[in-house]
Amino acid sequence: MGRGHRKTARMRASVPERVEQGGGDAVRDPLRSKARPLVVDVDEVMVRGSSVPADLVFDLIRRLRAFAVAITAFFGPQAQSTRGADPSGFDLSRAQFDHDAVRFLLQVLGEGRPVYLCSETHPEPFVSAVAQHLGVFTAWAAAPERQLPAARREELPPVLRQGFDYIGSAAVALPASASRLARPARSEPPAPAQVGMRSWLKLFRVHQYAKNALVLVPLLTAHKFASGSAATSLLAVIAFSLCASGAYILNDLLDVEADRAHPTKRGRPIASGAIPASRAVGAMALALVAAFAIALSISIEFGGVLLGYFALTTSYSFWLKRIATVDVVVLATLYTVRVIGGAVAISVPMSEWLLAFSLFIFMSLALVKRYIELASQPDGAVLAARGYQVEDKSMIAILAAASGFNAVVIFTLYISSDTVRALYSHPQLLWVGCPILMYWIGRVMLFAQRGLIDDDPVIFALRDRVSWVALGAIGAIMLAAI
Repeated sequence: MGRGHRKTARMRASVPERVEQGGGDAVRDPLRSKARPLVVDVDEVMVRGSSVPADLVFDLIRRLRAFAVAITAFFGPQAQSTRGADPSGFDLSRAQFDHDAVRFLLQVLGEGRPVYLCSETHPEPFVSAVAQHLGVFTAWAAAPERQLPAARREELPPVLRQGFDYIGSAAVALPASASRLARPARSEPPAPAQVGMRSWLKLFRVHQYAKNALVLVPLLTAHKFASGSAATSLLAVIAFSLCASGAYILNDLLDVEADRAHPTKRGRPIASGAIPASRAVGAMALALVAAFAIALSISIEFGGVLLGYFALTTSYSFWLKRIATVDVVVLATLYTVRVIGGAVAISVPMSEWLLAFSLFIFMSLALVKRYIELASQPDGAVLAARGYQVEDKSMIAILAAASGFNAVVIFTLYISSDTVRALYSHPQLLWVGCPILMYWIGRVMLFAQRGLIDDDPVIFALRDRVSWVALGAIGAIMLAAI
């Protein structure tokens, strides 16, 4: 308090939400109170280690996301998220308050004494947010900037010049009219809860690992069935899975505020508080280090593909997912990169037919995913952190169907090409796979329209018995055609 700034010495009025017995107007209006004021440092009402501005991880994430949103603004107002971050950076779900200290302050208010909240180290938005959240302070004062020059007694607000009691840091120099009080016993922070295996599996999104089976596609299409190639492909799947987990954790850290407001995503480990952010960052680093160690053990080229995959998925999390249509193109590309990685891992040329088919089929599935998200929104809503409106869902459905059946066309052209004759003894059998593929794409579109697919059509396909039968039939046809 003694090092107060001329601008920060003015107390900001903050009417308590609830004042217990004896408060009255004197407590609400400090100029009418004749009782000796009590000044409390903001750190005294918080459990040690719970100060939100000290959370460097989330502070860095907020800064990076703000930069990404600023860049996205160049693509138009619809590209920006409709849900801005709290400018104070105050997150109630991660702050812990000392209940004993708050009860003590309520007792002081009950005695008719005004209570002020102050801080020499935290900025105004944070102190204001704490004061408004607790609702037990007559007014508050804080620093507009981190560094504060030494104060002079005449800079104190008039209401404090007659003397006050202070609870806070011993390093703060007080005027002669002030008295330093010992704070009540501090509540100890609760011991960190044990994180269960289920929470870790959810954090790593192990259920999404099935998507990385796409790495095995070149192994099958190139007919590389030797044990060495199979082992290399499996290592590539593990590398992609761990890298994807690292990217998922980063995405959860970036979207923690939006996830907490989402009806289903709020149950994610970071959003729900089941896993602290600091431990999640450590898990992310471990997953990425392991992923690239495995990748480099396969080949430098495969390591480069995995690095490109991580760079693209990180760009998607920070920026690209906020731009309509760009986001689905990136998702389709990320699926296709898995196929490319599988080819590079076993050193086989990437088929142009497979590349084109992958782009279109995964573009279709990415569009279906967006359609499902839009269909779950009320009329007139804008998809959070996306550039879509609910009215766009009919166009999204058209584009999804067009992309899906374009993939079928590419498959038919592949069957008629010279390439297929070099790989298959009976290429005519592959035509049987076309109606199966057409049926499966149409079924996914129909189920999405009926609301029978919850979120991700790829996850739906992995859990759907009919999809497995269709995939098995196509696989059997391809083996018979060899």
